[in-house]
Amino acid sequence: MKILFVEDDDAIAMGLQYTLEQEGYQVTWCRTVKEALTALSGSVFDLCLLDVMLPDGNGYEVCRKARERADTAVLFLTACDDEGNVVMGLDMGADDYITKPFRIRELLSRMKSVLRRYQKEESLQSVMHFKDVTIRTGQAKVFKGDREVLLTTVEYRLLLTLAGAKGRVLSRDQLLEGIWDIGGDYVNDNTLTVYIKRLREKLEDDPAQPALIKTVRGLGYQMEV
Repeated sequence: MKILFVEDDDAIAMGLQYTLEQEGYQVTWCRTVKEALTALSGSVFDLCLLDVMLPDGNGYEVCRKARERADTAVLFLTACDDEGNVVMGLDMGADDYITKPFRIRELLSRMKSVLRRYQKEESLQSVMHFKDVTIRTGQAKVFKGDREVLLTTVEYRLLLTLAGAKGRVLSRDQLLEGIWDIGGDYVNDNTLTVYIKRLREKLEDDPAQPALIKTVRGLGYQMEV
């Protein structure tokens, strides 16, 4: 499990990072909003553990960005249990919050509870069907009929971005956001066209007349549900 941990108090952060790693979590520790947003742009996390008050902003900004990029669990660490702050965090999409100072076992219990909810939801949605194409997200495999289709990391991420839109039209910018910086590679607008072409060649019956991944002129692309 990958955790983005955002906390500017070094004493708290180092001790908690050590404990989380001893529990088997892979932890990326950031001290500022800027560092956290950079981390989010290059990786997908299972859980964001966010302090509210940070030197260059607040955890709400990080929460918003995490929610835009993926279905990520969010738990706030707050020194203030004022109802307004709690409600704001939950309204931003947080799954839970815990007030400082806290006992480490209570935090671990809250984290596991939140992650279990996401794992249950993922298991229910681990198979997606689009015409004769099946996406098995649990195994990161794609099938056309009974035949497995081998995709590159970027092709698979692009397919998931389209599939996750559930028939909505996605602009080129939205698709680029979904596949940004995979493996540290810059993905530009021209490269996106190439990846769309490759997906169609692998998944469409007739790539020249696509029935699965459609171009919506002037708007972007749409995956037929």
